[in-house]
Amino acid sequence: MTDDLFTAAAKTQLERRQPLAARLRPIRLDDVVGQQHLLGPGMALRQLIEADRLSSVILWGPPGTGKTTISKVVARSTSKAFVQLSAVTATVKDVREELARAEQRLGEREQATILFLDEVHRFNKAQQDSLLPAVESGLITLIGATTENPYFEVNAPLLSRSTLFRLEPLDDNAVAQLIRRGLEVEGATATDDAVEHLVARVGGDGRQSLTALEVAVALAAGDGNPPVVDLQHVEAALNVKAFRYGRDEHYDTISAFIKSIRGSDPDAAVYWLARMLEAGEDARFIARRLVVHASEDIGMADSQALVVAAAAAQAVEFVGLPEARINLAHATVYLATAPKSNRAYESINKAQEAARSAGGDVSMHLRDAHYKGAASLGHGAGYRYPHNDERGWVDQQYLPDELAGAQFYVPSRHGDEAIVADRLDQQRRWRAGGDDGPDG
Repeated sequence: MTDDLFTAAAKTQLERRQPLAARLRPIRLDDVVGQQHLLGPGMALRQLIEADRLSSVILWGPPGTGKTTISKVVARSTSKAFVQLSAVTATVKDVREELARAEQRLGEREQATILFLDEVHRFNKAQQDSLLPAVESGLITLIGATTENPYFEVNAPLLSRSTLFRLEPLDDNAVAQLIRRGLEVEGATATDDAVEHLVARVGGDGRQSLTALEVAVALAAGDGNPPVVDLQHVEAALNVKAFRYGRDEHYDTISAFIKSIRGSDPDAAVYWLARMLEAGEDARFIARRLVVHASEDIGMADSQALVVAAAAAQAVEFVGLPEARINLAHATVYLATAPKSNRAYESINKAQEAARSAGGDVSMHLRDAHYKGAASLGHGAGYRYPHNDERGWVDQQYLPDELAGAQFYVPSRHGDEAIVADRLDQQRRWRAGGDDGPDG
């Protein structure tokens, strides 16, 4: 009896020493913050967990988005044995020993096993291959957690035998909810400025928000009890000064950023990028604006700009801040120094206006002629195949009759678009000269 009391008291003390993130870890699905696209009512992952019918899965997402939390909820809700390994420390021998135990468990008690493998991308090919037979036979249900793109880091055979669920960074409301829970557990309160700064700086990482909050509460406790966390406590916990950035500044700064790129001033563009990052602006929002700008203001003058912007947006997802600031700076400088043309942007505006006002049916020679009976309807009759002409072009009407001769795209003479302009001018000369080349 004494030993039991001592064990319980020791456990209580240990629990008090656990990090705040561990103490707040949910035990029910309804307590999980964020990931509603997976865990909301009626969503696939929630249904599988609640029915205890989870098959092998890969949970892919940035740090602090709930991969381990979800696995712990599974552990509490399943009738299967739950085993956890970390790919950072586990060896092939460890895996084989767990598989042997799983086989023994199944044979003796008819109890299946779930193996949660954290940081699965840290396993090399041989280590991942050692899991394949057990996953394929159903001896174990694998839950693999990774922060890296599984299409690059997880063996194709293992990935093909698992269902991939992607976790998203927590949005501001979810992070604020976590912080409020943490404050309640710590018996503390916080000013609005402190909470806003913490939410803005953690980039959707729930674990980081609670780790920083725990430090901030400890600092606040030195100033009074009960602790009141203010901005200076959060600044000290994050080692990042707050940069005042209200709603108006949000729109004004992104406007200055885009106009600096449009105006081909890389120094100003990078400065406004830095201002946004220092203010805690969502890196994905910045990346989206770069992708739009690449087509709206650069377009055909340098089509590589869109490739660079899209790559930066992808890097934001895969790498995350702070490192992704380098990718954003790369894209910003590239776009700012690229030749500019808004003609592709203008063309879709003009074309949409024409589509709304003029309409027009698809001409017979352009209609789909691949299905049975299409020819009897006249579909495709008179169509001329451009590849049969040595120029790769034929004089042929593609617009509806109501819009014949309309020009929506008018290329500039800037950058690569000058080459496009020359090509279209050549086609107009061919059309005016009546030289159609061989019949298509």
